[in-house]
Amino acid sequence: MKEKSSLKLQSGIMILIFIIMAVITLTPFISIFLASLRPGKELMRQGLGLNFDTSVMSFNNYAYLFSGQTDYFTWYKNSVVITAVQTVLTLFVSAFVSYGFAMYDFKFKNLLFTCVLFIMMIPMEIIMLPLFQLIIRIRLIDTIWGVILPFVAGPLPIFFFRQFLSGIPKDFVDAGRVDGCTEYGIFFRIIMPQMKPAFAAMGIFVGMNSWNNFLWPMIVLNSKHKLTLPIGLNALITPYGNNYDVLLAGAVFSVIPVIILFLLFQKYFIAGMTAGGVKG
Repeated sequence: MKEKSSLKLQSGIMILIFIIMAVITLTPFISIFLASLRPGKELMRQGLGLNFDTSVMSFNNYAYLFSGQTDYFTWYKNSVVITAVQTVLTLFVSAFVSYGFAMYDFKFKNLLFTCVLFIMMIPMEIIMLPLFQLIIRIRLIDTIWGVILPFVAGPLPIFFFRQFLSGIPKDFVDAGRVDGCTEYGIFFRIIMPQMKPAFAAMGIFVGMNSWNNFLWPMIVLNSKHKLTLPIGLNALITPYGNNYDVLLAGAVFSVIPVIILFLLFQKYFIAGMTAGGVKG
């Protein structure tokens, strides 16, 4: 009886902790949503917070956002395209590189992988100027490819995929060769199907980073119709600090794709993170 009571007490404490953590996590999002329903003057007067006064709430900010007076849908489309293309390219290139590190033995293999780990420690701000000069020289300034291409071979996805692939027996590769598969056939037909959990986990991570990226697109993109959503929302703010209410309405809708992506691939995300953390 004492053991059952102790287990119930522990379960109750854990549930209480989870509820508290959920409330702390969701409070900022609820606050932003409530603020997006209030007019700008009311928002400037009272600020953000859990204000449930329905007398001042309306969907006017959303109506203005979707009325065509802003380029919100254009910015949204640009972000969707850039995020989708960058995520797919990053996953493919990183998986291909990590496959070489995990399944092949070649000269300077460990040295090259150490260089990959070293690059992970370099802050983005340090390499931003050389990257910008490179983008100018190859004439990709103010294009979506200028935003995408510099980051399609990220060190973190390479490291993560290599750890995941290290847990796959090389017997699969040898069996594929015996059956007459080419090296590319082994990768695409045998290895890639087993990487679904890793693709889901890293895809969410890469996609979120690309979707929320602000600094690099702001440097590369100049034309208003080519801006991504974070930069476009920032452009809504006038020098006098107006339109914060519209900005918050846009921010609420900007979260929707990330939530949908996580809900769709949640199972694979958890499996991929667990496998990538223990294998290797």
